[in-house]
Amino acid sequence: MNEAFVPTFFHSYFIALGVLLGGSLIGGLAAFLTGNPPLTEIYRLSNSLRIWAIVAAIGGTFDTVYNFERGLMQGETDTMVKQIFLILSALGGAQTGSLIITWLTQEHLS
Repeated sequence: MNEAFVPTFFHSYFIALGVLLGGSLIGGLAAFLTGNPPLTEIYRLSNSLRIWAIVAAIGGTFDTVYNFERGLMQGETDTMVKQIFLILSALGGAQTGSLIITWLTQEHLS
């Protein structure tokens, strides 16, 4: 974590948001080109990509596990709290992206 915390916090949010929106919309374009219903596919992809958006936003799971271990074993609780906030930021970005996709597709109504 060489980068300052606040920019990393915002990067985590917007990376998760971008992965979810970009992956779902590009997947919907592929569904359209192959003759499948694009809005249904966009909605399905947004639900499938949520965990991957979070993993991409936090930079992989090994750094997070290492920082948790360092926080617990070496008493560096500030590092552990920062990691928790980064994960929550990524969760928020993925949830925002999923909400936008749900609004756009209106698949939850059917």
